[in-house]
Amino acid sequence: MPVATKGAIKHISFSEAKSLGINAVISNAFLLSIKPGTDFIKSAGGIHEFVNYDGVIFTDSGGFQMLSDDFLIGINEEGVVFRNPYSGEKMKITPEKVAQIEQELKSDVAMILDDVPKHTDSKERIAQSFNNTIEWTKRFLKAHSDRKQLVFGIAQGGHDASLRRKSCEFLNKADVDGCAIGGLCIGEPLEKMHKTIQVCAKTLDEGRPRYLMGVGSPVELLKSIGEGIDIFDSAFPTRNARHGDAYTRKGKISISNASFSKDMKPLDAKCRCEACRNCTRAYINHLYRTKEILAERLLTMHNLFFMNDMIKEAKTAIKENNLEKYTKNFIRDYESRRF
Repeated sequence: MPVATKGAIKHISFSEAKSLGINAVISNAFLLSIKPGTDFIKSAGGIHEFVNYDGVIFTDSGGFQMLSDDFLIGINEEGVVFRNPYSGEKMKITPEKVAQIEQELKSDVAMILDDVPKHTDSKERIAQSFNNTIEWTKRFLKAHSDRKQLVFGIAQGGHDASLRRKSCEFLNKADVDGCAIGGLCIGEPLEKMHKTIQVCAKTLDEGRPRYLMGVGSPVELLKSIGEGIDIFDSAFPTRNARHGDAYTRKGKISISNASFSKDMKPLDAKCRCEACRNCTRAYINHLYRTKEILAERLLTMHNLFFMNDMIKEAKTAIKENNLEKYTKNFIRDYESRRF
């Protein structure tokens, strides 16, 4: 899922996203509740009507903003105190408040408020996050009454295997429609990330979808599919595009490099996105170096198409019982860097 934090994927419209094969996005309920405001979106008929998108919309609770010192003021058992990013005023967020906001937004999937620690936090802070997330999940579920809206719980526990297992075991017994793994891909070593994913995947029930929040690197995403993950979201593909980076079958390229200034090949020879069908590396290099916004738009469309294409291929490989080989070959080619 591309990230549409404020109800928009950066640089492309929802109709363009649909043409790329994007069928689901994730937005931020906390930020949308501030601007344009929950009351307005509710009066517009819900988030789908407001943004004119008939695909699946997940809404995050705002827990991720706890990682930002610009947002976070304090955390306790009751909830979180944030700084309004627009006015600077204090805002208190509780599980009950988040449940109300997400129901009024009418998203398809509501993420429960979780307590997100930094990967460098102390054992005491990790334990606090684990306890708060479980208690907030119970309170959210009591406050949530819209049976048409799916609800996903989130497992926390840092890289403590015991806490992660307990968090996942709690979700297995909870009345949730899906289970997410939170608190990863926030700067920790990749080896630690994958060990934690494996612990969670082995513990979580197989009958409900598993959602790894925040992982968007092509290689790490494919590895995570092999570890048992079904759903992903990340700002990586669109953020990389804005920084001039394009994903290709032979690795990530920085289109601003002078070596591409006279390169008449497409970004990726196997890709069928609009950028690859109609533009050369030399042209996009020119656009990017002359600060034409079209460069970032083309790279955004390409990266999203590339990720979606990779997901389709992984699905086919699973059906053909060939995922391990597909992943191995993809990573071999991606890390070859033979541009």
